[in-house]
Amino acid sequence: MSAKQEDLGSSQPDMTSKTSASTLPPPEKPNAIQTRFKVVAAFWAVILFLGFPIWWKTTSIYRAELPIQEMLDWAGGKSCRPVFPLEIRIDTPSLPDVEAQQLLRLTQHTLDDLNEFSAHHLRLKLANEEAQQTAVRADTALTVRLQAQDDLPSLRSELHAETTMLDIFYSPSQIPPPSSSNSPLASFIAAELQRLFAEEKAIMAHILSSNAVGNSAPSSNSQAQQISPQLAESITKRLRRSMKYAETYHLAFSLFTPGSAPSSWDIESAVQEYISPVIQELSPISNFTVDTQVQLYASFSPTTPAPEFDETYGVWTLKEENLSAFINAAEWPLNPSIGSGPTINFILYVPAPSQSPLVVKESKATSWIIPQWGGVFILNPPLPTTEDSDKSNLLHLPRDALRAPFLTFSHQLLSLLGTPSTPSSLPFRLQTLIRIRAATLLLSASSTTGSLARLTESLPSIPIPATVASSVATTLSHLSFACENLRNGQFQAALASARVAETEAERSFFEKSMVGQMYFPDEHKVAVYLPLLGPIGVPLILGLLKEVKRVVAGWKARRQGSAS
Repeated sequence: MSAKQEDLGSSQPDMTSKTSASTLPPPEKPNAIQTRFKVVAAFWAVILFLGFPIWWKTTSIYRAELPIQEMLDWAGGKSCRPVFPLEIRIDTPSLPDVEAQQLLRLTQHTLDDLNEFSAHHLRLKLANEEAQQTAVRADTALTVRLQAQDDLPSLRSELHAETTMLDIFYSPSQIPPPSSSNSPLASFIAAELQRLFAEEKAIMAHILSSNAVGNSAPSSNSQAQQISPQLAESITKRLRRSMKYAETYHLAFSLFTPGSAPSSWDIESAVQEYISPVIQELSPISNFTVDTQVQLYASFSPTTPAPEFDETYGVWTLKEENLSAFINAAEWPLNPSIGSGPTINFILYVPAPSQSPLVVKESKATSWIIPQWGGVFILNPPLPTTEDSDKSNLLHLPRDALRAPFLTFSHQLLSLLGTPSTPSSLPFRLQTLIRIRAATLLLSASSTTGSLARLTESLPSIPIPATVASSVATTLSHLSFACENLRNGQFQAALASARVAETEAERSFFEKSMVGQMYFPDEHKVAVYLPLLGPIGVPLILGLLKEVKRVVAGWKARRQGSAS
């Protein structure tokens, strides 16, 4: 190799190093490094001390403290075992105190032996013990009045239709002596009381067994097994067609006719005479409003089979299987709900003279109940004989013509509200309805409270406003009042407390802010934040890492320099 080639070879590295040195950026000045550090530090200071606290404050979920365990105890039946001690007053105007006390003890002992449902029991008390009453006085479920009659062949009872009083007619010779351990009169009274409260016991057993509340479930199940199949079927049917409890019901009475007549009716007087007394009796249980309307040219639905003429009976008939399509919901102006409460519709349908009389084919009935909706009554007007009678009979429905329909509507209303069918005394049945509603609302509010507790535990991301905590506290306090009133036999007070508890429980469970967050999972939050934080976060994180590496490298260089 020549010297010239050696000189060229040795000069190539020098040229490469000069070229690399000329392409490298100049070293950063200390002022620039310090400025960059301050900029990165300022951004992160704003994020950590201003941005993050604001984000945390504006996006944090407020969850009020709830007594979860207490709520679950109520739902599980651990806080309250519903009992129904019914106080029966015994009025013995013609008996001495000693004989009356002996009869009372024998009757109570017989009742206790017959009763196999411990949650529902009858407590007898003499009517002349008013002075010995304590501050807590139970409601009187029934008053039994013993009336002596000479030469009475057999014991006899009579329940008043307008009051809660039962008359027992007996012969003075049937009074048990003080040393007697049994008495036909005591057995007769106990049997009559068992008969009067048999349906109520069956309904209570059905309600408690359906909810399986605490220790009452086994006894209620054994009681349910002893109910006759006919009574069990009747109770199930009644509960299925009755409406859910509401604090306010709206009663809508409608007159429908396929033609132009009748165009008016004495609805105010009919409601005042036949409906208002029932509403007044039901006032401790619910409130009611009344609306009326008249609809002319109300034709059947096109999909409804037309009435058929029965030549054997000379009537037009509707099949039972087509009754569900009788209401023309598409064209008849029936509001499904007015205000906050449910609407109970009562339809008075006056068929055209060409299709009158109109009855149900199988039963020849002219009325029926639509479960959880209302009732229908077909009013067949008398067939006119002349033109004058046609106009006078069909253009207007007087109060006398409305008697049968509105008496039927009053019975349908009681059935739709879940009133027992026995006994014949309406006040007695309404007292039973008060106890049934108190038990139903107590169990319903307890169940709703437990559902709210499980919901808040399973969804920790939903907010719990302070209003929900307040409603829960109100619910639990009124549940305690209702349970205590049930134990004391104060059923109207128990119903009032249970109504408040049910309202507050429903309000807390269906809180709007909570319901909205139930359908906003965490995946949605990630999808919202990533497009916003990605373009901003990557430069900030890379700048921070670069500054950290520079500081670490400087610290290592200073450490090596000090070591050397």
